[in-house]
Amino acid sequence: MASRIDRLKNHDWLSPHQWRRRTLLWGGAVLVGLSAILFARASEVVYGLFLRLLEHSRYWPLLLTPAVFALLSWSTSGVFKATRGSGIPQAIAALQVDDPGFRGRLLSLRVAAGKMALTLAALAAGASIGREGPTVHVGAGLMYALGRRFGFADPQAAARFVLAGGAAGIAAAFNAPLAGVVFAIEEMAGAFESRMSGVVLTAVIIAGVVSLGIVGEYAYFGKITTAFPLSRSWLAILPCALACGLAGGTFARVILLDSGRVLARVARLRERWPVRFAAACGFVLALLGLASAGSVYGTGYDQARAILEGAAPAPSGAFGALKFLANIVSYWASIPGGIFSPALAVGAGIGQNIAAIMPGAESSAVVLLGMAGYLAAVTQAPLTSAIISMELTDNRDMVIPILAVCMLARAVSSLVCRTPVYKAIAQRLIRDFEQERMKGAAA
Repeated sequence: MASRIDRLKNHDWLSPHQWRRRTLLWGGAVLVGLSAILFARASEVVYGLFLRLLEHSRYWPLLLTPAVFALLSWSTSGVFKATRGSGIPQAIAALQVDDPGFRGRLLSLRVAAGKMALTLAALAAGASIGREGPTVHVGAGLMYALGRRFGFADPQAAARFVLAGGAAGIAAAFNAPLAGVVFAIEEMAGAFESRMSGVVLTAVIIAGVVSLGIVGEYAYFGKITTAFPLSRSWLAILPCALACGLAGGTFARVILLDSGRVLARVARLRERWPVRFAAACGFVLALLGLASAGSVYGTGYDQARAILEGAAPAPSGAFGALKFLANIVSYWASIPGGIFSPALAVGAGIGQNIAAIMPGAESSAVVLLGMAGYLAAVTQAPLTSAIISMELTDNRDMVIPILAVCMLARAVSSLVCRTPVYKAIAQRLIRDFEQERMKGAAA
C-alpha cells in the first residue's frame, strides 16, 4: 500500500515539481504573448514615425538611415553583441550548448530588452527587417530567465524553457499557433522529445490565447480566398519553386559571407571597419528607398498584403528585386532584426512577376506560392514555411500546392546554400564560444 502511494506521488501528473514547472511555463507563455503584442504595437508606432518623415522629404533617409545603422553597429559591439541579426540562431545555439555562461550571454534579460529596443530603433530608421525573429529571441530569453529564477537551471530543464519560449514567440508574433509548434520541431529543436510535445504545445496555445484575447481573431495578411486546381497548379508550382529556390538560396549564401572571393572581401571590410560598413549599408538602403519610392523600407508587410490583394507597390515589377537587395544590406549591417516578414515580401514580389507571365492563373494564388516558396528557400524549413503561409492568409484550400512548392524550393535552395542559414549562424556562434573557451583554458 505504501509503495503504491509513493508511486502515485511520483507520477508525472501528481508530482508537485512537475506542476510547478508547468505553472511556470504557462505563466511564462502569457508573458511572452504580452511581450509580442507590445513589441508589435511599438514596431508599428516607430515605423509610423519613419513614414511621417518620408512624407516630409524622401531624402531624409540619406542622412538618418546611415547614422542610425552606424550607431546600432557601435552599440552591438560590446555587451549587446548577442542582439545582432535575427535572434533565432541564438536560441538554436543556446539549445545545443549546455554551458550556463553561454546561454546567459545569448538569452539574458538584458539581451532580451536590448533586442527589443535596438530592433525598434532600426525600424525607426527604415531598416528592411522583421520583428518575428527578435520575438523568438525575446521569448526564449524570458522563458530561460524565468526557469533559472525559480530553480529550473539544470541543462535539460533550461533547454525545455528555451524551446517553449521560442515556439511561443513565433506563435504570438504571427498569431499562428500551429506554426509555433512546427517551428519548434523543425527549426529550433531538430530532434523532438515526445515528452516535450505537451509542454511546447501548451505554451504555444497560451501565447496564442493571449494574442487572440487582446488583438482578436485575425489572419496576419487577412483572409485570402483563392484556390488553385491541382491539375493547373503545377504550371505555377515549378517556376515558383525554381525562381524562389534560386533566389532564397542565393540570399542565404550572400548574408552568410563565408564563400566566394567577393563575399570574403565584404566580410573582411565589415570586420575591419564595422561602424563605417554599417553606415555604408544604411546609405545603400536609402538609395534603394529612393529607387523604389520608399517601398523597400520596413518589414514589407503592407507591400506583401497589397500584392496579395492585387495592388502593386511602386515601381511595379521591380519590388521583389529591390526588396531582396534591401534585405541583404540590412542584414550585412549586423543590426538587430529578423528576416521572416521581409522574406515573405520578396516572395510576394517574385510571385507577382511569375503571375504576370501566366495570364490564365489567379494572381493571388501564384503570389501565395511565391511567398511560401521563398520563405522555405531562405530558411530551408519547408513545413514551417508552408504552415505559416496558410495560417497567415487563413487559406486551407491550397495546402497541397503550398506544400509542394515549399519542398521543391527547399531542394533547389540546398543546391546553392548547403547549410540552412539559421543553423549556419548558430554553428558560428558555437564555434566562436568554443574557441574562446580553448583560449581561456590555454591561458
